Amino acid sequence: MAFKGTKKRPSALLISTLIDGIGGEFNAFTGKETTGYYIKSSANHIDLSLDLLSDMLCKSLFIDSEINKERGVILEEINLYEDTPVRKIGDIYERLLYGNTPMGWDIAGEKEVIKKIQKQDFLSYLASLYSAHNITVVVAGGINSAKTNEQVSKYFGKMKRFDIKRYAGIIENQKKPTVFIKHKKTEQAHLALGVRTVSVNHKDRYALAVLSAILGGGMSSRLFHEVREKRGLAYYVRSASDHYQDCGSLVSLAGVDPKRVEEAV
Repeated sequence: MAFKGTKKRPSALLISTLIDGIGGEFNAFTGKETTGYYIKSSANHIDLSLDLLSDMLCKSLFIDSEINKERGVILEEINLYEDTPVRKIGDIYERLLYGNTPMGWDIAGEKEVIKKIQKQDFLSYLASLYSAHNITVVVAGGINSAKTNEQVSKYFGKMKRFDIKRYAGIIENQKKPTVFIKHKKTEQAHLALGVRTVSVNHKDRYALAVLSAILGGGMSSRLFHEVREKRGLAYYVRSASDHYQDCGSLVSLAGVDPKRVEEAV
């Protein structure tokens, strides 16, 4: 919704035309713990880029008609993920790990929530997290540092600072292996086999990154060699080491013939 119009630039077309007009690119991304908004452009247009970003973050209109249109877009995005098992398996895996907590929820959300969300929900969310001390502005490229600091202060220096909402940390009390099976009519069975590890700030995260590379990080990795090259069980097989503020996991993933699941495991 941040791209749908502001007081200064009241339409999505006007915003996108400005970026396209300077040969730029803009988008956003959402993770379990962060949301990012970015513009890529020539360093000559950094002032406009910062102006646009601050405008979208601080002065979006959240027009009801635009919310209703975006509602349909997000519902179709959720449908896309539901029909993409190679991606959906990751959501299922983290739901199994973290349960009914913010860490276990799908990033795109639940359809029932999307269907009901209104302007006030957006405003309340902004008022709970979009505080000046909870936002990081990053500028990279052919810039003058002193001038860029002045520009950042100009466009972001007046952002309000307030107490942000804090979420309870993950309490890990798993005592035995757990399994979740979701049935869906597809050509492949998608597997995720993982273990709990450490948070993003733990010193062992680097060792886990190396371990993940050894297990499933490339064509010489053990999983690739054994599962794909030697046994011919899967087209894709890989591992990942994921870390958040207070939790983490090491997981191996593969897509295999449903009849060969047991062998793959």
